[in-house]
Amino acid sequence: MAGAAGADQHPAIASTHPAVNVMSRHHSPPILAYMTPFPYSIDIEAPLGEAHAFLRSRHIRHLPVTQAGVLAGILTDRDIKLALGPDLGSPPERELRVRDVYQPDCFVVDAGASLMEVASILAERHWGSALVTRQDKLVGIFTATDACRALARVLREQYPDPGPGEVA
Repeated sequence: MAGAAGADQHPAIASTHPAVNVMSRHHSPPILAYMTPFPYSIDIEAPLGEAHAFLRSRHIRHLPVTQAGVLAGILTDRDIKLALGPDLGSPPERELRVRDVYQPDCFVVDAGASLMEVASILAERHWGSALVTRQDKLVGIFTATDACRALARVLREQYPDPGPGEVA
């Protein structure tokens, strides 16, 4: 995710930490109903190779980063690919730590934030995820995959399958 939004860019975003932006509560349904709860996270001092292997083995692309148990930012598969890119000057993966590659500026939303608002901001800014917190503790992550699941759920509710004997 390239950078984070500033408080002046959207009325629902307020900066509460110099490295992390937080979205306040608005509208229903809440993001809590659609996020992936209890996401994996990794410590900022972990070797980058460990983080890379973890992402690949779990087939995930976003990994919250913590420092002393406090949310510090996010590491994505894209961050790792850029750091380990084809440039001959790139340091070997075994020499890098998460702290060398992660993004401290990330999109953080409160668990009560509205799905519509979070999804709109992610789409507008071409971001892949939002970290979800409750009382400054990480409780979930909302990704593009979660957004697709939410869309499918809403569509199923609005347009139920008419059954095999009925014509739509």
